[in-house]
Amino acid sequence: MANVQLSDAIIPEVYLDYTANDSPEKTAFVESGIAVTNPVLQAQANNGGNTVEIPHWNDIDASVEPNIGDTTDNLATPNKIGSGKQTGRNAYLNNGWAAKDLVGEIAGSDPMRRIRNRTDRYWMRNWQYRILATAEGLQADNVANNGGDMINDIAIEDGNNATAGALIGRSAVVETAFTLGDSFGSTGVIAMHSAVYKRLVNLDDIDFVRDSTGTLDIPTYLGKRVVVDDGMPVVAGGTSGFKYTTILFGAGAIGYGMGSPLVPVEVDRDPASGVGSGLETLWERKTWLVHPSGFNFNSAAVASESATLAELRDATNWTRVFDRKKIPLAYLVTNG
Repeated sequence: MANVQLSDAIIPEVYLDYTANDSPEKTAFVESGIAVTNPVLQAQANNGGNTVEIPHWNDIDASVEPNIGDTTDNLATPNKIGSGKQTGRNAYLNNGWAAKDLVGEIAGSDPMRRIRNRTDRYWMRNWQYRILATAEGLQADNVANNGGDMINDIAIEDGNNATAGALIGRSAVVETAFTLGDSFGSTGVIAMHSAVYKRLVNLDDIDFVRDSTGTLDIPTYLGKRVVVDDGMPVVAGGTSGFKYTTILFGAGAIGYGMGSPLVPVEVDRDPASGVGSGLETLWERKTWLVHPSGFNFNSAAVASESATLAELRDATNWTRVFDRKKIPLAYLVTNG
């Protein structure tokens, strides 16, 4: 039985158009406004190099008292604003999936077709993993270098015996939002593990609003859009149970750019493999620049060309450069 190979059917231009439809735009982190792209990051993602500089303008200093006008000929001296830069790092990623031709013939279906139908999900999940790993790294950096001023940790080590005071609730979320001081209203999305979400559902505290199309109900809590993802940070309690990290995000807390690899996709044929029965491999490549507003990625502990997930979680790789109130992130740690 002849089996049509992926390399027989793939047209690179059409394939790339198809994969563009499977971009991070479909993930909850983009749909909710947590992650946004902008021309600066997009350009930097295509400029090559490992580390990139992300310039920004500083705000007008509101502590400077305005001039008091008078009737003299004295001239006022205008003020100015300063600038700064953040440091980010490009991620050059790839993966490949292979299948023996004979496997498809014996099975009666093409495994490469199944692989192609799932690579979009693979990349979308990995893009989201990098956002979550970045958020974990910022949390670790905050504990190590800023006294945990972005974190409200109410969890206990004996999680199985946690009472309401160690679980998510209205007062806990409010306290977390107010780690931003008078910028407490700058977060509009709350991301949580399904175990934490379950508690809020049981408390009947989740409200739903219709999206702009009128076809999708979006969960909200205390007016914040809820994103549920079991990739959210979870660690075992010292005695029992677990400690879950829930994160409040502001709009644009994470920026990103999508680069253009020289060869984004290709199919490799090895006709001699399998004693001549043939092997086909699909390769896909991505260049991503994911960067949180207000931080430097200083690459203090990066072993290769791009940071791994573990290296994104490493506190030593991050330095906060913005004032706390300008960082639209807050962390709540509970036992559920």
